[in-house]
Amino acid sequence: MDNFKQLMQLGQQMQEKMKSLQESLDEERITSSSGGGMIRVTVDGKGSVKQVEIDPACVDPSDVEMLEDLVLAALSEAQEKAQSVYQGEMQKATGGLPMSIPGLPKLF
Repeated sequence: MDNFKQLMQLGQQMQEKMKSLQESLDEERITSSSGGGMIRVTVDGKGSVKQVEIDPACVDPSDVEMLEDLVLAALSEAQEKAQSVYQGEMQKATGGLPMSIPGLPKLF
């Protein structure tokens, strides 16, 4: 019975850590750029886009495709960085335990 109580306490502690981690990731800001800094994209720690900045010098109505490519490149890089931050924080929070345990629903 004591083991069950300890397991329940451990689960509650893990749940509190996960909640705190999720809040922290919402506040995290990761910025990437492309085109030599002409396009800057900022995402949160979960990879959600929070801001896109475009230098007016790179806005050429006759070459919209280049602008689209630069925005896409900056977005992709920012989201990759966010995924790396997220995975690192999850590893810290779980002590390296896998987040998908057979027979249990995946948490994230």
